[in-house]
Amino acid sequence: MRILVTNDDGLNSEGIRALADCLRSRHEVWVAAPESNRSGVSHGITMYGRLSFTKAGEREFSCSGLPADCAMTGTKGLLPEPPDVVISGINHGANIGTDIVYSGTAAAARQAAFEGIPGIAVSLVSDGDDADRSVDERFLWEPLARFVLENLDSLVSLCERDVFVNINAPSLPAYKGARMTGIARRVYRDTIALHEEADGSLRRSFEASEIVTEGGDDSDWAAVRGGFVSVSRVRAQPVSAGAPAGGVPDFRV
Repeated sequence: MRILVTNDDGLNSEGIRALADCLRSRHEVWVAAPESNRSGVSHGITMYGRLSFTKAGEREFSCSGLPADCAMTGTKGLLPEPPDVVISGINHGANIGTDIVYSGTAAAARQAAFEGIPGIAVSLVSDGDDADRSVDERFLWEPLARFVLENLDSLVSLCERDVFVNINAPSLPAYKGARMTGIARRVYRDTIALHEEADGSLRRSFEASEIVTEGGDDSDWAAVRGGFVSVSRVRAQPVSAGAPAGGVPDFRV
């Protein structure tokens, strides 16, 4: 297959290196990733100003923009032919449940799904990675990279236009298996404070805190906590919630 690999942690992150190197053993791999960390940028794109792609190696490019920019440009002209699949990751930390909304990793896979190209987001979860993501020794990249390589055909078969695949796995040398999972809900108990500056402007300070995860036994969170690889199909296209249970309001125009 012709594979476009991207991420939101940046071109030089350990996760994307492990994934790209593993996939190269059997496939034609192209890499286009942000020049530096873009975590938490969601599905932002560069609409104004200069967006540049700098050649960083054989079939490798560093992008001045965001993960969705990499997927969009990669599928529309950066590669000589459109890729057969876009794989985003391996992300440094969980993208479980509600994380998907904020994740640049998931956004790149979602952008591929918009284009009708299979999109797969891949994230590695380490104990306590929400509290401290600086201890890279806890992250065992190779087992998850091998899982993607060995199951690539099956993972691609789960994708369709407007549906991408989101994978999370624990940082372990071996897994108990893989499960198709639903999506948990994440409640972020972060602390935000506003401080008035001398010029009257307000400065925000942000402190990450405990994340409470709510989900049943079939959720992505439960699978990862149990030592399994979680594989979820995620709808990319917004879906109408329909009329409220109490009926449609009488709008005034």
